Amino acid sequence: MSGAGPAGGDGRTVAVMHGVNFDVLDRRDPSLYGGRTLRGLEEAIEGFAREAGLSATCFQTNSEREFVEHLHGLPGSADAIILNPGAWTHYAWAIHDALDIAALPAVEVHLSDIGAREPWRRLSVISDLCLVTIAGRGVEGYRLAMQRLAEELGVNAA
Repeated sequence: MSGAGPAGGDGRTVAVMHGVNFDVLDRRDPSLYGGRTLRGLEEAIEGFAREAGLSATCFQTNSEREFVEHLHGLPGSADAIILNPGAWTHYAWAIHDALDIAALPAVEVHLSDIGAREPWRRLSVISDLCLVTIAGRGVEGYRLAMQRLAEELGVNAA
């Protein structure tokens, strides 16, 4: 489990959540996932948060239960969520329900273009709860997500 702490910002915190297999991101197909390590991705995300006038906390787990429990704990400790549940995106209704319970502004991000991949990857069970889904933009998708959440939270970048 990753546990990067707050980075920069004006006190508005975005919880960034990564699901299954992100701990081995650098071992996945670089043409789809970019070849970065999870820590490298988190460092980029923390920089994007600072650019947007926000703070970021990063979390990763391979346990759906821990993912759900982390979502349960976000109200009161985060102002918004960026999430990439990995393969859970396509079938984990428990994550959908936990995101609904969290009731925070959320953006769904996928490094690869899930709409252009296998048919089973085209379904997202969380997209209806998210402000927007950003897919196929690689790490840049996280910058776009931070910018969108800064707008939603009324934060002006430095």
